[in-house]
Amino acid sequence: MGFLIRTVITAVAFYIAANVVTGLWFSSLTTLIIAAIIFGVVNAVIRPIVATLSLPVTVLTLGLFTLVVNALMLGLTALLMPGMRITNLSAAFFGAIIIWLVSWLANKLVGDRTAAVAR
Repeated sequence: MGFLIRTVITAVAFYIAANVVTGLWFSSLTTLIIAAIIFGVVNAVIRPIVATLSLPVTVLTLGLFTLVVNALMLGLTALLMPGMRITNLSAAFFGAIIIWLVSWLANKLVGDRTAAVAR
């Protein structure tokens, strides 16, 4: 149930980011939902490895390099998803920020309610 809720939150975040950021594009709603699933898998499997390897740079930049790692994960998702397109690095960077922000806000709002339902 939690995976489904997080996938819907990510899909909504992708939709908002695609409407705000020029250069982030999805061919259809189905592509957007599948991209949200792939993004979740990429963040669960590959992101921890990249975050661990980039830890010295992250420490030197006081955590700001995490934004670059997020943009890389979004770019990797675009490479794996045929109907998703990112035209440049700034679109990936700002798209990742918007996706993180919307996901964070939605998880804050929904997180407490899903925990109460699970009990």
